[in-house]
Amino acid sequence: MRVSEIWLREFVNPPLDTDGLVKQLTMAGLEVDAVEPVAGEFQRVVIGEIASLDPHPDADRLRICRLNVGQSEPLQVVTGAQNVYVGMRVPVALDGAQLPGGITIKPSKLRGVPSHGMLCSEKELGMAEAAEGVMDLPQEAPVGGDIRAYLQLDDRVIEVELTPNRADCLSVEGVAREVAALNGMVCTPLAVAETAITHGDTWTVTVSAPVECPCYLGRLIKGVDSTAITPLWMAERLRRAGLRSLGPVVDVTNYVLLEMGQPLHAFDAAKVQGGIHVRKALAGETLALLNEQTIKLDANTLVIADAGSPLALAGIMGGKTSAVSDDTADIFLECAFFDPAAMMGEARRYGLHTDSSHRFERGVDPAMQQRAIERATQLILSLAGGQAGPITEQTSAAQLPASHTIELRAAKLGKILGLSLATAQVSDLLRRLGMTVEATDAGWRVTPPSYRFDVAIEVDLIEEIARIYGYDRLPRQVPVMGNALLDAPEGQLPLDRSKDLLVDRGYQEAITYSFVDPAMQQALTPDEPCIALKNPISADLAVMRTQLWAGLLHAARHNQARQEHRIRLFESGLRFQGTLADIRQEPCLAGLALGPVWPQQWADKARAVDFYDVKADVEALLSLTGRADAFQFQAAQHPALHPGQSAAIVDDAGRRIGWLGLLHPHLEKTFDFTGNVFLFELELAALSEKRLPSFHLLSRFPSMRRDLALVIDAQLAAGHVQNAILTMGNALIQSVCVFDVYSGPGVESGSKSLALTLLLQDTQDTLTDERVDTVITDVLEKLHRDFGAKLRD
Repeated sequence: MRVSEIWLREFVNPPLDTDGLVKQLTMAGLEVDAVEPVAGEFQRVVIGEIASLDPHPDADRLRICRLNVGQSEPLQVVTGAQNVYVGMRVPVALDGAQLPGGITIKPSKLRGVPSHGMLCSEKELGMAEAAEGVMDLPQEAPVGGDIRAYLQLDDRVIEVELTPNRADCLSVEGVAREVAALNGMVCTPLAVAETAITHGDTWTVTVSAPVECPCYLGRLIKGVDSTAITPLWMAERLRRAGLRSLGPVVDVTNYVLLEMGQPLHAFDAAKVQGGIHVRKALAGETLALLNEQTIKLDANTLVIADAGSPLALAGIMGGKTSAVSDDTADIFLECAFFDPAAMMGEARRYGLHTDSSHRFERGVDPAMQQRAIERATQLILSLAGGQAGPITEQTSAAQLPASHTIELRAAKLGKILGLSLATAQVSDLLRRLGMTVEATDAGWRVTPPSYRFDVAIEVDLIEEIARIYGYDRLPRQVPVMGNALLDAPEGQLPLDRSKDLLVDRGYQEAITYSFVDPAMQQALTPDEPCIALKNPISADLAVMRTQLWAGLLHAARHNQARQEHRIRLFESGLRFQGTLADIRQEPCLAGLALGPVWPQQWADKARAVDFYDVKADVEALLSLTGRADAFQFQAAQHPALHPGQSAAIVDDAGRRIGWLGLLHPHLEKTFDFTGNVFLFELELAALSEKRLPSFHLLSRFPSMRRDLALVIDAQLAAGHVQNAILTMGNALIQSVCVFDVYSGPGVESGSKSLALTLLLQDTQDTLTDERVDTVITDVLEKLHRDFGAKLRD
């Protein structure tokens, strides 16, 4: 919310400078993001009137102006502006004037003609980024007067970042109420009298959706001059709020929105047939909006329609076909209250966000519509003329927000704030906020004003008292808390230990949204349904993630686009699977790696990370459980991974607990990556169980080693062979290690050579060759039976 400080001080003028006012608002919860001047710094710029215009003798595009600037002699200025005319009043920078950007005006000659100053546009004065021609001032502008004083250019714009619950401050009047409450002053709302009725014509207004629109007011105003010029004071206030002037009727509706917080809309009466109908859209209806966008309406969308078709998206944006134009003579002025719950997310559904929807979604004052339409009517009549008709009103009182009382207990107030306030002081603080207060034996009975939707329960009142009393004045007390030691079972592996290991191996932790891009999620897991959000914060964050890869890929792509070539990221969080009616939230740990194996260094040849590098990282994680032998990597297909470089991670119960692999080449291209991207994901439940180490007696007897070179099927995983040997149950076999894999000449096609080392040892006796040979024979027979393995010649 952008608020002109001068406009604000017309409502309430506390004895504070700008910095003090900004600090006060921020400390009260209305955080000020920025304070900006409304114009650049300049000096010696006055208002001049063009007395004569002559062509330049040597330049077709230059003209010689003689201006009255309140001095004894006319001022001669050579200008290239094309919009000047005799009698025009313009800002004139005199000799010696200092303009924004360090420009100093000095006497000069343009093509041989002396020039003593410069005619200024809004751009030269730092009021706009661009301008067409010099600034055309009203005829009442005082000749010779200081332009800064005339336009109040010493004003500042205070940009307030409001939380969604403070819709009451989405207006100058609302912020003024807050300032008055904070300073113990009175903020008198703008007095608006009833407009004199000068014709008796009315329109029929039908409301078929009273829950969504419990209050609708409309008025027919005839004979307006839509080509009238919006006065400079109003156009300037709109500009300082970030809005441009669009003609007197639209400017008035925008002005009242800024001033009072009530959106209004004006229809061209000649383009509306058969009155106004507030209803839900019908299937198949379309609407061309003011922003040139044509939308197909959903059946639950609230629209303002006439007898033929929709005219506007209720509370969001008007339609192009019924818009006010320079040819408009009669208008129908609309002012309504729409239920915030019904408006929530409606604008985003169509990719829109307007000043009106921003306010209606958060809630406008349901008691303001009569006052707002009268204020807008009076402004339109004063700017564009016309005749006002009676107000047509359709109100469903039962559907309007009802006033309610809240019991505030003195004991609860003291307990939460840590201080004791006098009854009269609490009553005064609440009354400053427009609340009705009645003292009771236990505390106070409070009725919030109609514009405070956010004050609903006792703690809301306590928060308001703390804000107005001053957060910085509340006592600071350290709470007394007992120190209870929690159980830390050794059989549980803390998540932080897994994170530390990944950090030690060069990864960095990322925190991404649980909401992801539907297109990216569909590409990664096309066979899994996604849970869609009803009111997503944006179109590319519209579904819940079914695994953690989408967020990591987005972060990696963002980093790679900024010349980060070596990226290692991991994240722990929930994935959301199933349907909304049967949702499964599973904690997972996922990682991503791309780029070189090592940062730039001299000791080893540079190479890109590969499948086995990332597999080693995952194995290190699994080793933390003390059960590395309980997990296996099995070749498997995943739609997001390369079919030749992907593996399912399976536990000893045969349950898949994760995935590892290379991002599919098609997705690598789709997501605009350069180089291979490797991904892994593990269920945290599988990592949380830790096997405690146990002592085994060290053998006093020497071990013996036997190497075997086996010929096995090329598709057989070495892990299966190792596991088959270790599960034979022979106590002499201490370990089995793979030290070579070979395929090529000397090994028949479709097979490979697998070289194993078996370490054998007895704890009771020294091994003999005969005993070892017996074990090796048993191993070979086992492998031959299970896999058809044979010794390599």
